[in-house]
Amino acid sequence: MDLSPSLPELLDRIRGLRAAPGERLVIGIVGVPGAGKSTLAAALVAGLRADGATRAVQVPMDGFHLADVQLNRLGLRHVKGAPPTFDGDGYAALLSRLRHDRTRPVYAPNFERDLEQPLAGAIVVEPEDDIIITEGNYLLLQDDPWPSTRSECHDVWFVDVADDVRLPRLIARHVQFGKTPDEAHEWVMRNDEANTAVVKASAAGADLTVTMG
Repeated sequence: MDLSPSLPELLDRIRGLRAAPGERLVIGIVGVPGAGKSTLAAALVAGLRADGATRAVQVPMDGFHLADVQLNRLGLRHVKGAPPTFDGDGYAALLSRLRHDRTRPVYAPNFERDLEQPLAGAIVVEPEDDIIITEGNYLLLQDDPWPSTRSECHDVWFVDVADDVRLPRLIARHVQFGKTPDEAHEWVMRNDEANTAVVKASAAGADLTVTMG
């Protein structure tokens, strides 16, 4: 994975940050659809855990997708992935608990791509876990409720990647999980790229920009 700053530099940055006594350190990773947020988050978790002394856990925003039954009720199924199709308040509440509560296990949802649905309680964060790496599109948005998610993070990074790398990868991902190539292309250019514009407009609020090659 080609990064600027490099992965070792990013790991050093995290190790140099300090949470308040009794808190976990929370790092937020933001990027447009297909930017590689999950890949970077997984690499950071693996790198932090490699020394055997640091316990890091990846907790994605995607677990707070509204289920299709709710999107149908709200008439939002056609824009799945847009800010209103997430439970932003629930995400903020979870980040607050992850940051401040180290007295008991905390269970977090994940997103099951084979089902294209959120999956409750799929991730566990134990009291002894030190660092949370959370990733999603909308941590830096200024509209309610997203500032509450930003405020629970000690550091937020924006992941930047060239469109000629990102778009074919994003289309291929949609095909992998059930769309035809034509359906995937239409969905990306209509829906994902609309969300991309929203995310890019928030990038100035990041503490660091990470370029993925």
